[in-house]
Amino acid sequence: MGKFSKSSGTSQEIPTAALPDIIFMLLFFFMVTTVLREQDLLVRQQLPKATQLTKIEKKSLVSYIYIGQPRNTDQYGNEPKIQTNDVFTEVDDIIQFVNQEKDKLDENQRDKITMSFKVDQETEMGIVSDVQEKLRKANALKVLYSSRKVAPQE
Repeated sequence: MGKFSKSSGTSQEIPTAALPDIIFMLLFFFMVTTVLREQDLLVRQQLPKATQLTKIEKKSLVSYIYIGQPRNTDQYGNEPKIQTNDVFTEVDDIIQFVNQEKDKLDENQRDKITMSFKVDQETEMGIVSDVQEKLRKANALKVLYSSRKVAPQE
């Protein structure tokens, strides 16, 4: 009787020719779907200058309120507007906004929420003080005023 040997024509190597194509497709997918800006500014922003600034430690606990003249003055007029989360809001809606932002956080972090004002330097203080009053009623007592850094004068 003769011996038969089993010879298989298949190789045990994994084909890697298509691997660069797959990597580039994933790279382009993430480049196209990544959002770089959280909010579209609907108000003009020229922040005031300051010499002594402090960096925010936990940005996840910060919610932004933009106040300034609308960019589209034909549609919205020239009066200063309040913007929260890509929409214009009224002063009376600030409490609801704060509650929505607190609901996004864990229960133990809700008291640590910081409301950051980004107010145009040409905006008068009346609308800002109205918003501050509503923040007090909503128990959002930690307030931050954003500004641009300028070199101190010697």
